This record gives sequence, structure tokens and C-alpha cells, in this order.
Amino acid sequence: MIRELKTGKPEAEREAADDKVRRTVESILTDIKTRGDEAVRELSAKFDRWSPSAFRLSPAEIEKTVASVPKRTIEDIRFAQAQIRRFAEVQRASMKDVEVETVPGVVLGHRNLPVDSVGCYVPGGRYPMVASAHMSVLTAKVAGVRRVVACTPPINGEVPAATVAAMHLAGADEINILGGVQAVAAMALGTKSIAPVDMLVGPGNAYVAEAKRQLFGRVGIDLLAGPTETLLIADDSADPEMCATDLLGQAEHGPTSPAVLISLSKSLAGAVPGEIERQLKTLPTADVAGVAWRDYGRIIVVDSHEEALKVADEIASEHVQILTRNTDYYLANMRNYGSLFLGRETNVAYGDKVIGTNHTLPTRRAARYTGGLWVGKFIKTVTYQRCTEAASALIGDYCSRLCAIENFSGHQAQADLRVRRYGPKRAAE
Repeated sequence: MIRELKTGKPEAEREAADDKVRRTVESILTDIKTRGDEAVRELSAKFDRWSPSAFRLSPAEIEKTVASVPKRTIEDIRFAQAQIRRFAEVQRASMKDVEVETVPGVVLGHRNLPVDSVGCYVPGGRYPMVASAHMSVLTAKVAGVRRVVACTPPINGEVPAATVAAMHLAGADEINILGGVQAVAAMALGTKSIAPVDMLVGPGNAYVAEAKRQLFGRVGIDLLAGPTETLLIADDSADPEMCATDLLGQAEHGPTSPAVLISLSKSLAGAVPGEIERQLKTLPTADVAGVAWRDYGRIIVVDSHEEALKVADEIASEHVQILTRNTDYYLANMRNYGSLFLGRETNVAYGDKVIGTNHTLPTRRAARYTGGLWVGKFIKTVTYQRCTEAASALIGDYCSRLCAIENFSGHQAQADLRVRRYGPKRAAE
């Protein structure tokens, strides 16, 4: 039997907040479409108190900024990027071009081509998301993207040096100190100072996510990312300290970040709330994590692994940790998740920062139909075909009759022309 011991806020409250964000973003995008750089500069001054002579850093400014970063930080960034690059390269190598002769004389194939230009948004604010530079810029470069534009906001009126270093080391072609809706809009729509891109990627706050949603179609996007989500499945082999630590470790992302425990142990489920309260007393980010847990934390008790699997697949969380004796059961059977973390020895923070998988993942149950950002998101799989004369006449004969069924006379004429020119009668002349 499935019992929910702690519930979060209803979805209706979130939808009301979404409506307000939607209207605000629509207004901002209209302004930027109309006034371009002028609007971008005004918005940057208003929201970030940032209005430099140019948002794009020059090569000299980048060099100076990178030089200001401590050596150990540079080494740590290089280590993380080496892991992410290695996994991305293996993923890219798995994407093969194909060609096949389906009937004599008919050759079909596909090629995997990178997008030409990508805009990568790297969030700042309370948490300067250095790792997002690896996940977006570096992965795009491994995919073969020619032009990568990176944007990140200033922090307290200063250039975020470590983030710029990560962007540069990842291979960004243009680096702009520019944040929020104005950054993603400038990259997607283009201004006099920023040429438009073909695709937008990267996480952000609710306004950035909504801007990407409204810009989709004009440009491609990676995901419509909502607040960070985490879900733990634990049995009696897990301990309350680890469960509480891992729940709060993701709840600190924001006050609306869902954190869910599915427990096969009643005693564990009963012990976790107290342990969370204990840890919140000393956690530096308790002001955020505590609110997220209070409003969006859930504890669900189940009697079997089958029930745990059913609930987890219904929730379709961005991150899923498996703290059970038999982790392979979930690897083999679970269907809906962004990324799976198997066993006590790993955790979501590893995936967020350094282990090599990408941390830009589906939220709000999007894991039901998509995975996260990876090399393949930057690749267009495009098809081609060629025919010999004899094959064209054969295919044309079938095509003509099929077009007639649908009343597509112009299509039928295309087929009939080939049958007349390349068919047996013509060949005999």
C-alpha cells in the first residue's frame, strides 16, 4: 500500500505563479524585438546594475580574468571538464552516419550534422553556476558546433571570474557578461552587438525558462527546465543522515525545488524529518532549503520495490537516487527519470559538478518523453536519397498510384515524369 506521510503544495499554486512570469517575459521580449541593444542595456542596468561599454569581453579581458582565478580552481575546472569531455566524446562516437540500399538502385542514408551556432546561458546570482559552462559550452564544442556564444550575469557588479574561466577553457567563441531574459533574448533575436544563434541551451530561473519557451520555434532549445527536483528511493539499508543530506543538497537550489523520499522502511521514513530539522540548524543555505522542504518536500511509504518503481515513474523526477540493497532492479526497470544515481557511493552533487554526465535535465515530468542535454541535442540527423534510372521508374510507379489516392496531382506528376523518362518503354527507344 502507498501512503504519503508528507505532502507539498498543490500544482495550482505553481500555475498561478507561472502566469505572472509568462506575462512579464512576453513584455520584455517585445521590447527587445523593438529596440534591440537599447532595451538590453536598460534591462541589464535595471536588474543587474550593469551597463559596461560592451557586454562582450575582449580577448585581453578574458586573459586577465582567467589569470585572476586561483591555480587550484583552474585545475579543478580542468579536471571536471576532462570528465565531461570524455563522456561527451564517447556519446558522439555512438552516433553513426548510415547508408543502405533498400531495393536495387535505391540508396537511403542519414548524416549527423552539428548545429551552426548555439547560445549558452550560465546562471549567476546567489549560486554562480560554473559547472553549467562545462555542460553547455564544452558539450556543444564536442558536438562540432562552430560558434558558441556564452552569457552569464555579473555578480554584485563584478565579472564572475571562475565562470568566465570555465567558459573560456570549454571553448566559448564569444563571452558576454549579461544575464536574465535580456541575455537569452539577445542571443536568440540578435542585436547590433550580438549576432543571432540557432539554438539556446542552459538552465536559469523561471523567467529565463519562460523566455526560452516563448522563443522556441524561432530557435531550438534544449529543455524547458523548471525548479531542480530530486527523488530518493531508500530501504532499511539506508540511514536518515544520508537521506536528509541528499534531500537538502538539492532543495537548496531554490525555494520551489521538490525533494521526495520514497521509503520501503516505516522507521526510516519516520526518522528523516527530525534529521532534516537537525541539519537545517547548521546548513548555510537553510533559508532556501528549509522553505523548499517545508513547501515541496514529500515522504511516501511503500511496501515493495514494485510500488516504489510505480510511484517513481509517475513522478518522473529530474534526479533519482537509489539507496537500496538491489540498485540493479531500478536500473533495469525504471523508465522515467533525468539521471539515475545508483548506490550510496554516488550522489546528485557528483552529477551536477564533475562526474561527467550532463546536469541539464528534464523537470516537471518531462522525463516521461525526453532525456537531458547531451551531445546529440546539438546534432541534426538529416536524411538523403538517390536512385538509379531503373529504380526511379519502379518507385515512381508506386508513388503515382499512392499520390492519386490522396488527390495530390502535382505530386503524381513528379512521379509520372520519372516513369515516362526512365521506364522500360523509354529505355527501349
